[in-house]
Amino acid sequence: MSCGLLNSSNEPVPLRSGSVTVLIRGFVADVSCELLYRNEEQGPVEAVFVFPVDTEAAVYAFEAHLGGTCIQAQLREKKQAQELYGDALAGGQSSFLLQQEGTKGDVFSCSLGNLPPGEEAALTLRYVCELPLEPDGAARYMLPAVLRPRYTPHGWDGEDVTQGVPRVPQGELPYTLSLSATLQSPHGIDRVLSNCSLTPLSYTAGNRTSAQVSLAEVPPWDRDVELLVYYTEPHKPSAMLEIGLPGAEPGSLMGDPAMMVTLLPSLPEAVLGQSSAGEFIFLLDRSGSMECPMDSRDRSPQRIDSAKETLVLLLKSLPLGCYFNIYSFGSQFESFYPQSVGYTQQTMAKSLQRVQQLQADLGGTEILAPLQAIYRSPCQDGHPRQLFVFTDGEVGNTKEVITEVQRHRGSHRCFSFGIGEGASTALVKGIAQAAGGSAEFITGQDRMQPKALQSLKRALQPAMTRISLSWDLPPGMEAALLGRGPEVIFPGQRCLIYAQLRGQPQPPDTAMGGVTLQYRIQDQTYKETLQFPLQPQDGDRLPVHRLAAKSLLLELEGAVDTRSERDRHQVLETSLSSGVVCSLTAYVGVGTERGQPVQGPLVRQDIPLTAFYAAPRRKNLLCSPMGRSPSVPMIQVQGPSCVSVDCAMACNFDNSSDVQVESRCLLIPLCDTHPQGFQREVQLIFPAKAARSGPRAIQKFSSGSTEHVLRKYCKLRAPPETTSQKEWAPEESPLLRLVSLQNADSSWDLDPQLAAALGVSETSARGRMPSKDMAPSIWATVLAVVWLHSRAVGQRDEWELLEAKAVGWVRGRAGPRLSECLEAANTLLGCSVGPAVFRL
Repeated sequence: MSCGLLNSSNEPVPLRSGSVTVLIRGFVADVSCELLYRNEEQGPVEAVFVFPVDTEAAVYAFEAHLGGTCIQAQLREKKQAQELYGDALAGGQSSFLLQQEGTKGDVFSCSLGNLPPGEEAALTLRYVCELPLEPDGAARYMLPAVLRPRYTPHGWDGEDVTQGVPRVPQGELPYTLSLSATLQSPHGIDRVLSNCSLTPLSYTAGNRTSAQVSLAEVPPWDRDVELLVYYTEPHKPSAMLEIGLPGAEPGSLMGDPAMMVTLLPSLPEAVLGQSSAGEFIFLLDRSGSMECPMDSRDRSPQRIDSAKETLVLLLKSLPLGCYFNIYSFGSQFESFYPQSVGYTQQTMAKSLQRVQQLQADLGGTEILAPLQAIYRSPCQDGHPRQLFVFTDGEVGNTKEVITEVQRHRGSHRCFSFGIGEGASTALVKGIAQAAGGSAEFITGQDRMQPKALQSLKRALQPAMTRISLSWDLPPGMEAALLGRGPEVIFPGQRCLIYAQLRGQPQPPDTAMGGVTLQYRIQDQTYKETLQFPLQPQDGDRLPVHRLAAKSLLLELEGAVDTRSERDRHQVLETSLSSGVVCSLTAYVGVGTERGQPVQGPLVRQDIPLTAFYAAPRRKNLLCSPMGRSPSVPMIQVQGPSCVSVDCAMACNFDNSSDVQVESRCLLIPLCDTHPQGFQREVQLIFPAKAARSGPRAIQKFSSGSTEHVLRKYCKLRAPPETTSQKEWAPEESPLLRLVSLQNADSSWDLDPQLAAALGVSETSARGRMPSKDMAPSIWATVLAVVWLHSRAVGQRDEWELLEAKAVGWVRGRAGPRLSECLEAANTLLGCSVGPAVFRL
């Protein structure tokens, strides 16, 4: 009989709790995670916990408290670490192993072996990570709690550990999470926000340069835990100099002082003009998981709906004279046009109609094929290509995708958007870095639109070229850049630079150094200079050194062939000397203090994660009679499922070789949203082309994975909506209603639709027009601009580009009557928009 903590399948779960402490200094977070285990079984257990980590996080320490003894794990070459762990298990010794799964870097596994009956163990891992700067100036720390199963494309030979993670229904995880944070900033801490309940912010210094905050209650495990830290001066450049590791060899990465410099290049408004040149390609994920809600709130919009609204705003914000195309992908891909087309009223209107018809109905997440098709299409001469990728990031072949993007980095920039909880940071950040763009993540109650429009603004800016760094250091010192340094710079975006300082200043009491970032835009040269004190900070965790090492490892692993002995040695040396885990290393520890080996058969117990249901309503599979082929391998899916499958039926796919589903009458419970309460076993049968890579082992999935697998491979159809369900459908926002009426040349027409969007009658709108001989579109465009500045001021980031187009258009046509138009528009709409809006 099982005792202790149980999951929904009545299996024991030895993990009791996770406790996280975070030290946030400016835009760097040093994190300590303690996992507490207790074995209440009759024999020894091996507990395996698979969890997500940001791909850029530097995991640098691992230790265990076993039987009152603290054991420090050692970083070893991965194969050697795995052998040591396996030998310890075979010898009855307690041991623990921490390793990065695969080459992606955003999934780790923690194994605790031979935990004796009745004993506890506390495993602690430490990592450090950079914090992104949000559009509103917040430093964003995120504790990843959501790990979604990654989709494995047809013909892919790699393994994906996420598919085997057991799942339990939301709210039923048998372990808890706590988090406390210490905040430090010399520029002052203003406030902290979170998607979870927090205790009141407690300042520990009178000048508000340090504070503490904690989670007020146990958070739900259906979301990542997020802290938004607002500083008094978030955009101020800074430098952090850190002393080297005591005892490390001088001249080495860890032996010398290391520096992290943060610059925020800013440009004069005159330089930030909008270019009409460019080819803009939008690649939208339409896999089944895009039907998930954006967050866990009631009536939250689906990811696909939020992406469609974003596409409308992006299309309206494109400049006349550019080229564009829209691709979408799932198990297959589609494009609006064979190749990019010119941006005209006709192509824009046609594209908007097609955007409204898009649904999350293309099955899996095969992103590589549409990328290859985009790169095969010819570039438009004189129009730099800009690629925008929207995905929930649930793919298994991440490295192949990033490599494909990197091969074409010379011909385009890539801007990527990770949608929803659990999006792969390795994929989303990797493709942006590979092609000189930027990455954004949309989670919780974030709106996708402002982040997408911010990226479009960056894409429309003139390119910064001839980027160089120069150092002003005293005699006897020199700076060695760690990594390639900045290759792409966007106005207002943080530029992070890591460097190793060698030598000693002469004279020793020299106090200051400096760094200058120089770049060109068109024919102008710009410089950003920062002075910093040459007095390193002491500390035992060395976050700057760890981050510098991780940055170097990401660059090395992305550029080298790890099958080459020379390249492999370079990666291993960097990882082992810095203590930062990479794909070729792992932490391992063995408890040798116990006199007698642990007795009894060892039972493996995988720690469950939360299941995910893609939509609030029940879905039915489109089915047709099935003929089963005995040569096709099967994957068995067991556990609660939100999908209804009819017996002896198979899914109806666009390709007859695609996945089939059959059902036999065995008793497996459906999730509690189904009042019928009947139970059923579902078998997924993979296509013949997937079978060529060899038979797949039968795997068991519980509730979340069942839904995930079916949704990824199957086309889903909602049953007819009831009246109450239709009432829950999200209404079109007033902003989107107005923006949808804008023409490609950025003007509006004076018609009943515009009057309704403005909240006035068409008769009033026409009657207040200042002059009868004025073109109605000029008056209509002035009204729309005034409405934006008065009724949608909180969404400025979403309409700023299209408004700039409209102001330019109306200024060129209204002439001296523009002031009169503005006054009349303010009177009609009851607003008080000033003349500066129209640059009067």
